[in-house]
Amino acid sequence: MKRSLFGRIWPNATAVVLFVGFAFPVYWMFATAFKPTGDIISETPVWFPTDITFDHFKKAVDADHFWTLVLNSVTVTVLSVVFSLVIALFAAFALARMRFRGRRGLIVTFMLAQMAPWEVMIIAIYMIVRDNDMLDSLVPLTVFYTMMVLPLTILTLRGYVAAVPKDLEEAAMVDGCTRPQAFVRVIFPLLAPGLMATSLFGFITAWNEFPLVLILNKDIEKQTLPLWLSQFQTAFGDDWGATMAASSLFALPILILFIFLQRKAVSGLTDGAVKG
Repeated sequence: MKRSLFGRIWPNATAVVLFVGFAFPVYWMFATAFKPTGDIISETPVWFPTDITFDHFKKAVDADHFWTLVLNSVTVTVLSVVFSLVIALFAAFALARMRFRGRRGLIVTFMLAQMAPWEVMIIAIYMIVRDNDMLDSLVPLTVFYTMMVLPLTILTLRGYVAAVPKDLEEAAMVDGCTRPQAFVRVIFPLLAPGLMATSLFGFITAWNEFPLVLILNKDIEKQTLPLWLSQFQTAFGDDWGATMAASSLFALPILILFIFLQRKAVSGLTDGAVKG
C-alpha cells in the first residue's frame, strides 16, 4: 500500500519541482518588468510587485530602431516558416510515397543534418554571403533559417504522410482527382498537427537565432530582435526594469503561440516521430 502510494506521489512531485524550476525564471522576468525601480534594486527580494508600472515597457518600445527590428524579425521568421513548410511538404510526400534509389540514404542524411551543429559552417556561410555581396541583408537570413529547420520539418511531415492510408489517395484518384489534387484534398487536411508542430519549431528557431545575424548583419537597420536584446543593457546601463521589459516583449510571441498550439505541437512531434 505504501509502495503504491509512493509510486503515485513521486512522479507528480518530480513534475511539480521541474515545473517550478523552469517556470520561475519566466515569472521573475515578467514580474521584474512590472516592478518599480525601488523594488528591483531592493536588497530584500520583492516576490510580487507592490505597485505595477508600465514605464519599463515604454522605455523598451521607445528605444532606437525597436519597431524596425520587430518588422525584420517577423519578416524573416514568417518567410522562413512558410518556405520550409512548402519545401518540406513536397519532400515528405516523395520520401513517404515514392520508391527511388538513394531514398534511405537521403533520410539518414536529413537525420544527420538535424543532429549536426550548423555553427561549424558559419565561416563558409559568411564567405558565401560576402562573395555574393549580400551582407547586411535579410535575404541570406531567410535562406539559412529555412535550411536550419528543413530537416526536422521533412522528417516529421514524412511520418504523417506515411500514416495516411494509400487507399484514401487512390480512391480520390479513382473519383477523378489528379495526384496533386488528391494530395491537396485528402492528405493535406490530415497533416494539421504536424504542420502546427513544425511551424512552432521553425518559428522558435528563427525567432531566437543569434550568431548568424551577428556575423552577417552589422547594419542596425538590418538586424533582428535577439541581437538588439543583447545590446539593450549597454544602451540603458543598469536599468534592469527596462532590460526585463525588453526580454518580456521578445519572449511574448513565443509564449502566446505555444499556449495556443501546445497540444497540437506535442502530439505533432511525437506522432510524426514514430509513424512511417
